[in-house]
Amino acid sequence: MASIDSKQYDRLFIAMVLPFHADESIDEQGLRNLIRYFVEKQKKTPRLALIVNPEAGEVFYLTPEEQLSVIKIALEEVKGAMPVYTGIFANATKGLVDMARRASDLQVDGLFLMPPTGAMDITIAWDAVRYPEVFADSIGAVVKAIPHLPILIHPTAAPTAAYGVGLPVEATMTILERYPQVVGWKMVYNYEGNRKVSRSIKSLDRHVAILGATAVLFHENLAMGHFDGTVTGSFNYALEPMVEHIAAWESGNLELARKIWWDDGLAELHEYIYQTFGRLHVRYKVACWLRGLIESPLMRQPMPKPRKEEVEELYQLFSKLDISLISKDKVSNYVLSLAD
Repeated sequence: MASIDSKQYDRLFIAMVLPFHADESIDEQGLRNLIRYFVEKQKKTPRLALIVNPEAGEVFYLTPEEQLSVIKIALEEVKGAMPVYTGIFANATKGLVDMARRASDLQVDGLFLMPPTGAMDITIAWDAVRYPEVFADSIGAVVKAIPHLPILIHPTAAPTAAYGVGLPVEATMTILERYPQVVGWKMVYNYEGNRKVSRSIKSLDRHVAILGATAVLFHENLAMGHFDGTVTGSFNYALEPMVEHIAAWESGNLELARKIWWDDGLAELHEYIYQTFGRLHVRYKVACWLRGLIESPLMRQPMPKPRKEEVEELYQLFSKLDISLISKDKVSNYVLSLAD
């Protein structure tokens, strides 16, 4: 692992979706095709990096063997062209540690850790300010077993007015001060929470990458300088204009950044995708399918099917952008199937 002050983790991490067949089995060829698309894009944007098995990749509904299979396919396709990190999931901490060891044995470049799931004590009723150890201890167990791998954090928590769906600043700082292996923090927060947590992260005596997640806030995040990179599923559907927008900001071309964001329709697209977090990943996947990057927007149950109005609205929003899409006939046929 690089120095804890290294900025090598200030990357544009793609939280990649996972394509499925109609029977909900993994579409391995579709997965390979999607990875090849990102590898090709990385040639012009060297900061790109992959995260397989994130929440957007439905890791909560994958078996351990499926998680490992996805990792193997990604490593085979990437061939070292860009970093490959992986999310890992297990119901209990011992299982999480086992998955971390197995992922490390496959030679992933880093881990992407999510909070524990299950009982209400550690999910919807969890007071992360008073009891940060709920998440911190599971991170610590992984760090003890696999001390050499850098870790990115997916810091979701029960929704609050102050932070949205993100982990409060007190728990955030507990984790970052305790574990130097944590090199990047995914900014899942609302606007006010983003500002507060970003300010605290910047106060540390080491560099931790502030990684934008909520793409609808990227324009403001870039303006504030609270943006070292990303961990976002929005690259599954709008990578090209998003990369152009980020590059415009970072080069100081504010007129171009505003044009891409506002005039060209990127903000409006993100506004709909992020309109409600209860439909976020459903809309991610529909949008990826509309781009022609996967063969089906199907998610593994209990994740729901999209509604026809979501498909139609996303198609209309995409039509305002100068971006490739599947045919209108294919969209219409799919919408008809949703009415059955």
